[in-house]
Amino acid sequence: MKIRKAVIPAAGFGTRLFPATKAIKKELFPIIDKDRRAKPVIQIIVEEAVNAGIEEVGIIVQTSDRTLFSDFFHTLSRPELFQKLSPQNQEYSQYLQDLGSKVTILIQDIQEGYGHAIFCAKEWVNNEPFLLMLGDHVYVSNIEKSCTTQVLNIFNQVNQSTIGLTTMPAKMIHKAGCIAGTWQQESILNLTQVYEKPSIEYARQHLRVQGIPKDEFLCIFGLYALSPQLFDFLEENIKKNRRDRGEFQLTSALDRLREAEGMTGYLVKGRCFDTGMPEAYLQTMIDFRNKTDF
Repeated sequence: MKIRKAVIPAAGFGTRLFPATKAIKKELFPIIDKDRRAKPVIQIIVEEAVNAGIEEVGIIVQTSDRTLFSDFFHTLSRPELFQKLSPQNQEYSQYLQDLGSKVTILIQDIQEGYGHAIFCAKEWVNNEPFLLMLGDHVYVSNIEKSCTTQVLNIFNQVNQSTIGLTTMPAKMIHKAGCIAGTWQQESILNLTQVYEKPSIEYARQHLRVQGIPKDEFLCIFGLYALSPQLFDFLEENIKKNRRDRGEFQLTSALDRLREAEGMTGYLVKGRCFDTGMPEAYLQTMIDFRNKTDF
């Protein structure tokens, strides 16, 4: 089946960006895009999905944030503000309404981890394969096809769940999901393990991939094209209260999905900008508007 829907979890507290996140959600932090517009992070992510052919986008938020996100995507500016906008920005307001027509706001009532947030989209996904994107990452392709288009194309080619990958130095992998696998062809792997935040010692013993430099590993890029069976494994973890560091995580369910159906990894030709930490957000502000994305 063609992937029509994208899920974007945006229900976290943003503690790493405190105190700014006491005033504004991290997904609404501004970035200057290549068109020199100041856009919230979540808009850039939704545009990435829609430009890759996604028809519907579900954004998972806290109950208290529903109005905030809905107002941005579904409500025109107040008349007194709208009248002060330039003709170009008044026209752009209509573009935002058109973009928002593809957006559905979903709710995570209680914050119990990334896996729990994704599970809240189960009914909306409605047993279809879906695209999963991070709510605080933006993507820049090094080739004509966008990062999201690349991952969706591989999913269509191999007809199984596909995870976008990038290389990461050993000193950083304790913050990332990492994989092991065997190459099938250039940039494409058959995954044999998905592991969350490994120690360097564990990674060197279990997560080496042929051809990757000694002090680097293949880690999750932040784009996933996934089978709906993922929700079965997330639901099982929740019902049996299987937690990791106190929360329901995604990675253990991904590895169960890999065992059940097989899983492909794809080394994305592009960069992923993490806006969820102060230094990374600063670097994104510096680099993103000069991006080479086609």
